Parts: sequence; C-alpha cells; structure tokens
Amino acid sequence: MDQSQTQTSIRGTKGYVAPKWFRSTPIAAKVDVYSFGVMLLEVICCRKSVDVESGKEDKVILTDWAYDSFQEGALDVMVEYDMEALDDMEKLERFVKVAIWCIQEDASLRPTMRKVMHMLEGVVDVPFPPCPSPFTTT
Repeated sequence: MDQSQTQTSIRGTKGYVAPKWFRSTPIAAKVDVYSFGVMLLEVICCRKSVDVESGKEDKVILTDWAYDSFQEGALDVMVEYDMEALDDMEKLERFVKVAIWCIQEDASLRPTMRKVMHMLEGVVDVPFPPCPSPFTTT
C-alpha cells in the first residue's frame, strides 16, 4: 500500500492489449484476463485479433466482430460453419460467452482466471455477457 508507483510504457502485442493501457489510468491486475479472452476468440474463430486484410471493415477487429456476431446469434459464422464446432453448440456458446466476459473494457467486470477456468470447464454457469465496450459505438 505504501510502495511507490512505477510508471511503465505500453507493452504488449497489438490486438491483445487491454484498453486500460491507452488511458492515463492505473493498470488493473486483470489485463492478462483481457489478453486471454482475445486469444480464446482467436482459437474459436480461427483468425487473428486484427485482420486488416479481411476486406470488410466490420470484421477487422475480432473482439468487435465476435460480440456483434454473438449478439446476432451467428455462432455458425464465427466458426466458419465448422461442423465439429457446431456439433456441440452448448460448449461453443459457453466458450464465446467466457471470451466476451474476459474482454470487458471495465476490468471490474472481468472474471478472475480461476473463475474463467471454472466457466470453461462447465463447473459454474456463464451468464449472458454485457457489451464489452459500452462507452463506444459500433
């Protein structure tokens, strides 16, 4: 509590960095949870977190596109109609919801990694996630 504060510059890979890094606010302990959520979406969707070569402006930022697709109930589009993934829609939806909880701009809404693991394993229910970036418009 009485320790001095350390100032650091932004560190991380484009697309994985939590939004807090871009503001003049202290970095929360859950920045790694954010990065994990982005990585989980990459695995689910088999694509990069930032894909300027996609040809479609609404698909460039994975986190935005994934949330919009989830909201529209288009999980099949997210996995490019992969039948293996679509065979277990319950698991697919659970994983997508966990990823969206992890990428919440408000770090206080992000779960701990322990809770993330429990949600992925199906030990605890995953509630419907809110919009990850409520302060921006898509």
